[in-house]
Amino acid sequence: MRTLNPVYTALPTTIFEHMSGLARAHGAINLGQGFPDDPPPPALTAAVARAMAERSQHYPPMAGIPELRDAVATFYRTQQGLDVSRDQVIVTSGATEAIAAAVLAVISPGDEVLLFQPAYDAYAPLVRRVGAHPVFVPLAPPHWQHDCAAIAAAITPRTRAMIVNDPLNPTGTVMDNATRTMLAGVAVEHDLFVICDEVWETVRFDGAPHRSLLAEPGMATRTVKIGSAGKIFGATGWKVGWMVAAPEVAGVLAKAHQFLTFTTPPMLQWAVAEGLGDARLIAAQAAGWAASRDVLGNGLAAQGFAVLPGVATWFTCIDLAASGIALDDRTVAERLVREAGVASIPLSALWEGDDAPRHVLRLCYSKPAAMVHEAIGRIARWRDNLG
Repeated sequence: MRTLNPVYTALPTTIFEHMSGLARAHGAINLGQGFPDDPPPPALTAAVARAMAERSQHYPPMAGIPELRDAVATFYRTQQGLDVSRDQVIVTSGATEAIAAAVLAVISPGDEVLLFQPAYDAYAPLVRRVGAHPVFVPLAPPHWQHDCAAIAAAITPRTRAMIVNDPLNPTGTVMDNATRTMLAGVAVEHDLFVICDEVWETVRFDGAPHRSLLAEPGMATRTVKIGSAGKIFGATGWKVGWMVAAPEVAGVLAKAHQFLTFTTPPMLQWAVAEGLGDARLIAAQAAGWAASRDVLGNGLAAQGFAVLPGVATWFTCIDLAASGIALDDRTVAERLVREAGVASIPLSALWEGDDAPRHVLRLCYSKPAAMVHEAIGRIARWRDNLG
């Protein structure tokens, strides 16, 4: 009998699917995988229905419908001051597909790619799949700052690119100006491409606008900026994302994209284009998540949990050891979902190697307040009953 591809047979199931599967099996509250329980804004749902009735439901242009490409460019010009035009935008079926297309377009077999840990678990497998080698640079809790000396030590003549996630999932931290300038300087000095996963750019609660590495000096032709309607609008199942790059780079990104998903459903693209033009809608989404964030953070603190600092994403992390739980994060995650009925994500699952912090747990707060309150109570009772 022929065997299947060993690259994939050896891969574990993603931690997000594993924990969500356990949540379903045990009827648990799912604060693990990052998605809201509420539907997307009614205005966007109505826009989809209207597009299905009034517009084409056949193949859209491979690079995306012009209306959405224009909307993305306009959004970044007005919100982030980026000089972006339609020919720099390629629409993808979600941000993970965008990351895959960027990796395929930018990286070649034998290259080395810097990844900062903790990291979204798709990065390293995608790098390996093109025959390249991930090189991991750790970020240290509780502030998860990028260390210039550690980055310099990781660079070799084979280093081709780095993947940067800002705001950072799973920690909810945001890069400061000095770090962004430092990373841009490293990229320019060593002639590196930078794949910037910026899907959480509007989901931040520090009152500051997002700034992209794409805007730094020398970065215009070496940066691929990735965004996601799923995160901006809480429409994770729509799988509408995009890549932004210099026109000559975008053309190559499109060639990689055309042999992945080729296109994304046009009715969803038209709806997202409408949504990106509504600043009040985007602000209302963030305000709702800010309220949920306060419910989880304040509730955990009131129960004596040590909440780590973070100002973005849908996630709050807790320090287990400082919260009176003398177990590693994977053990806690498995026991919580089975014994307390709450799913979470152990941060060490987003880390490769033996140096992972094993005392940090990620919880998703983009849920109804009553659900969050119930989850906090279950977690606290479980901790208090540990022997």
